[in-house]
Amino acid sequence: MPSIDSTDARIVQLLRADGRMSNADLAATVGLSASACLRRLRLLERNGTIRGYTALVDEPDASEIMVAIVQVTLERQTEEFLQRFEAAVRKCPDVRECYLMTGLEDYILRVDARNAADYERIHNEQLSRLPGVHRIRSSFAIRSVVRARPR
Repeated sequence: MPSIDSTDARIVQLLRADGRMSNADLAATVGLSASACLRRLRLLERNGTIRGYTALVDEPDASEIMVAIVQVTLERQTEEFLQRFEAAVRKCPDVRECYLMTGLEDYILRVDARNAADYERIHNEQLSRLPGVHRIRSSFAIRSVVRARPR
């Protein structure tokens, strides 16, 4: 991320908390004119500090879904194996998150399923067919303690 001053950092912080904040409200909060604030905002977008905007959507209640944390170990950790796995896992519709890890496992995935039978389907039809997989270990969340929140 390019270096930014304290005003730009405040703009980013405010937009993380409310990406739909109007430019007029944003400008008033950071103490700029609307036109100066908009210029800064456009520059932050052009230089890649702000890469895009998204909607945070309420997730189903934990009683409605099973959250599986899936640890995946590959046969090898070569660039080719990593790239093939990552390209394939991006196409799995039930994988909500995927992280390349240090430590014993190569990847940690978050998978949401409706129930145990649905997870079995996901495991059989998607996870076990991913290229280069040596081992899959799954754990299931009991309840959410902390959820994603703006910084």
